[in-house]
Amino acid sequence: MAAERGVGVGSVRYQTEQLAADTAVHQFRLAEFYSSSASRLKNSRVEMPGYAVWFGINFFMPNFTKVALVTGAGSGIGRTVALALLGAGYQVVLAGRRTEALQETVAIAATSKASALAVPTDITDPAAVRALFSQTEQAFGRLDLLFNNAGVGIPSAELEDVTAEQWQRVVQTNLSGPFFCTQEAFRLMKRQTPQGGRIINNGSISAHVPRPNSAPYTATKHAVTGLTRSTSLDGRKYNIACGQIDIGNAATEMAMRIAEGVPQADGSIRPEPLIDPSIVADAVLYMASLPLNANVQFMTVMATKMPFIGRG
Repeated sequence: MAAERGVGVGSVRYQTEQLAADTAVHQFRLAEFYSSSASRLKNSRVEMPGYAVWFGINFFMPNFTKVALVTGAGSGIGRTVALALLGAGYQVVLAGRRTEALQETVAIAATSKASALAVPTDITDPAAVRALFSQTEQAFGRLDLLFNNAGVGIPSAELEDVTAEQWQRVVQTNLSGPFFCTQEAFRLMKRQTPQGGRIINNGSISAHVPRPNSAPYTATKHAVTGLTRSTSLDGRKYNIACGQIDIGNAATEMAMRIAEGVPQADGSIRPEPLIDPSIVADAVLYMASLPLNANVQFMTVMATKMPFIGRG
């Protein structure tokens, strides 16, 4: 069967060995990244009279510590970005459905309770989202950055075999959840002083082109692009900037199967290269570091050799 799909036994053996090596390197880099994030949290924030400075960036705001909220912060990209933000001196609200996973993220950061707040939240529930933003305001007084990251998919399935329940779950998590969070962010960012803030949506290269048998995920990620554009336009008069990062093949726990081989448009099964999630975190930090009169509207961060540009 593997040979019929264009993947020989020797190739599978090679890819398995390569995956093991890449996984070991990836785990080392993640450990190194988490360790350095915790170290930066303790050492990188420099106080100057009247200003706050992180990594040489002067935010020109008196005694101002930025506040970020990250959804899906218990694993994957969300965890990596939350740790990077903490390492850069942000106070961070970590949202997600699993309490233990959120607490684990906080423990990895080795930060104080004054800097990190874990709030178990189901973003598909508008009431839970309202409570999340209320706790954020009560704890930190404002919100400067929302990273709409939480998302789900379903196993590869023929379009006609996708159940109504599967469709609704993906739509509620990937589209309704970010919309509810954006609504609450608008309400808080409009009334706070100084007014405004930044929203970064986690799109996907699936917001541009689909993988085979991925209609629910692809449809919602295209919809996120529409939400990003509308948010950017509607937030302009309130000094609310909105951008989107489209990620391709970051080596999170959920994506490691890509290195083993995934369906391609031509019907074959082929492994694809991965990138370290810390690269994505660096990109989000850059987007977040800009003054509110500048914005990265869309950014694509992907494995250079993945089959995306051209015909694969």
